[in-house]
Amino acid sequence: MRLKLDRLVAAMALVLQGCSLAPTYKVPDAPIPLHYSGPWQAAKPADNVPQHWWSLYQDPQLNDLQSKLVKANPDLAAALAHFDAAQAYASQLHGGLFPQIGATGSSVRQRQSENKPLRGSDQPNVYNTNTAAFTLGWDLDFWGKVRNRVAAGDAQAQASADDLEVARQSLQRQLSNLYLQLAGLDAQQAILKASLDDYTQALTLTRDRYEGKIASELDMTRAQSELAQAQAQLDDVINQRNLTEHAIGELVGEPATTFRLAAIGTFPALPEVPAQLPSTLLQRRPDIAAAERRVFAANANIGVAKAAFYPDFSLSGYFGGQDMGVGNVLSATNRFWAIGPVVNLPIFTGGRLTGAEKQAKAEFAEASAHYRGSVLKALREVEDNLSQLRDLKQEAADQQAAVDAATQSQTLAMNSYEAGAVNYLDVVTAQTAALDAQRRLQDVQTRRLQASVGLMVALGGGWQAGQ
Repeated sequence: MRLKLDRLVAAMALVLQGCSLAPTYKVPDAPIPLHYSGPWQAAKPADNVPQHWWSLYQDPQLNDLQSKLVKANPDLAAALAHFDAAQAYASQLHGGLFPQIGATGSSVRQRQSENKPLRGSDQPNVYNTNTAAFTLGWDLDFWGKVRNRVAAGDAQAQASADDLEVARQSLQRQLSNLYLQLAGLDAQQAILKASLDDYTQALTLTRDRYEGKIASELDMTRAQSELAQAQAQLDDVINQRNLTEHAIGELVGEPATTFRLAAIGTFPALPEVPAQLPSTLLQRRPDIAAAERRVFAANANIGVAKAAFYPDFSLSGYFGGQDMGVGNVLSATNRFWAIGPVVNLPIFTGGRLTGAEKQAKAEFAEASAHYRGSVLKALREVEDNLSQLRDLKQEAADQQAAVDAATQSQTLAMNSYEAGAVNYLDVVTAQTAALDAQRRLQDVQTRRLQASVGLMVALGGGWQAGQ
């Protein structure tokens, strides 16, 4: 008897393992180079994604804003709720792997027809019926339909987790860019305020010369115009700063009416890009990981569609009792039970199953194309930001030279004007060139920082500090 029971258990285990009709899974081929263009060579990727990549900018206020973003951003809360829903759906699918046991009970008073077929002569017209029963249902999953459905659900849940990380990184990137933009605007304000001092001194000098009959009224109006234009530029920068500050407040979950950020006195440091940036770092990108998980889910769904062509075996049973309203419903004489296999075999479905299989294969092809597209997009984003960092570095050096020359020209023009060697038009030209050069240099510095943010996100979360 013991030997028979062991054989039965072993047979059931073999049956439950069954087989899977899903194609053997293989990650779609994608054109990934060994390393990126430029001086970056192939290297081993980091084991973990840096969770606080923005800390490389060494700005405590930015760190604090990023913490508020994670805690209070509404869009991130919505993405988290979507992830929780995907996890819950996957747990529902897991239930199909196990026997389903339920209990039912009823107490009914009913009347039967006096002309009911096969009715006994001694049966009453009106009677009570009490029923209590346990039910059992178990899909034996010979062809892997349930297991593939569970695998697809798990993969979709994993993709949803990656989607959550995509949303988080996207918002963190927005916040970092806005903060760097705000820092740039504060630096622009400092440049314009310094220029206002220079323009004010020039206007005072010109007024004195005009009153002394040395300078013309044209010089006087030019000096006034330059001062007014610089003030207008400062007003515009202040307006842009207000709008940027409001956008940051929205991201961190605070109303724009009350949200305020103090002026950023020290411009954030530009992180140094490591000499080794391997393309394998893209394995950490959550959008690529999500696309790959959706390919896996689509592959498993092909197995679900194929299994529908085969007989569906399940085990069904029930046990309970029934009486006419008196006595113990579960007494020996009132008991009933049944147990046995159930087979469901599709014979004619009008092409429904064939269409479902074609749909599953088409969805797999679509998911594979999206995966390859995600990889190509990632490579392009990394190369774009590497190119920007390289080109903006050279542009910053050239612009710094322009600033030095324009500043020297402004000093020479002002000294010459005081000595009466040149007219005020030369001063105006030199001052305008110096201000424009300084503002352009500041704009390049801001864009370099924002390009480094783009590179970190494009690499799936920056790089390890030790690389």
